Amino acid sequence: MDVGVLTVALGGESLDDAFAYLADQGVDAVELGCGGFVGDDHLPREEYLDDEDAQADLQASLDEHDLYVSALATHNNPLHPDDERAARADTELREAIELADQLGVDAVTCFSGLPAGGPNDETPNWITAPWPNEHHEAHEYQWEVAEEYWSDLAEHAKAHDVYVGIEMHPNMLVYEPTGMLELRERTNEYIGANFDPSHLFWQGIDITEAIRFLGEEDAIHHFHAKDTKVYESNSRVKGVLDTEPYTEEPDRSWLFRSIGYGHGEEFWKDVVSTLRMIDYDGALSIEHEDSLTSPNEGLEKAIDVLQRSVFETTPGDAYWA
Repeated sequence: MDVGVLTVALGGESLDDAFAYLADQGVDAVELGCGGFVGDDHLPREEYLDDEDAQADLQASLDEHDLYVSALATHNNPLHPDDERAARADTELREAIELADQLGVDAVTCFSGLPAGGPNDETPNWITAPWPNEHHEAHEYQWEVAEEYWSDLAEHAKAHDVYVGIEMHPNMLVYEPTGMLELRERTNEYIGANFDPSHLFWQGIDITEAIRFLGEEDAIHHFHAKDTKVYESNSRVKGVLDTEPYTEEPDRSWLFRSIGYGHGEEFWKDVVSTLRMIDYDGALSIEHEDSLTSPNEGLEKAIDVLQRSVFETTPGDAYWA
């Protein structure tokens, strides 16, 4: 299992400088943004897609720093009710899959997207309760929209032999593990999770049980290492569905934190062990979104914890059994 980094937090640095810095920190893998909310500072799709020279330069830089690409990232909303926005997100995702194929990268990370609550609505609608009944009907409509889109997208992924890792995220149709399996069952095995614990912690989901739940279906295609701290002095009063800005830290019920600042090293060792039990042996890609520290310090502290947590060897024979 490898320690990786989503390089978006280092977007102000050149590709080579970011690679050199991460290699110096002992990182094994990089996840590169190529569109959508994560941007494309280090991998503009238009410059690399179908360009063998540009792709060769990227590979040379990776080889120089002894790194590999764990996934390409393009997080957006391909189910948006605005046709233009949905089309742009769809193009980003399809081209990311094509570019991943050309680069020999086996995964693309993204969101499921979120439709409106009905065919005449203009705004995506996150449904979190079945009553009043129009909300249940809206949710059924959203799944019809999602199944039509993702069934086609899944075939595109299959044609390129690239797995799609959907990040279970609030304000998206797929935001928890049962919804993740629902979408997979309606599409194919190329659709699975980019398992990001940070969005599940505050929902009260047990992380290792969720890993086992999805792992039984071989439905974890990538893993984001990101922590969250629930601040109970606030959550006991207003719950965890918190609309305070992320930068109003004292007033929020929860915050994204660097690895180790939401849950300790023992927890992350348990996560690594559970991932090994389900035969996940890919990267733990650190995503820095901790507003209480700088990207470099947050990444370095996260790398430190994970390097002490991951296994570097494969299991030997159980001679004691």
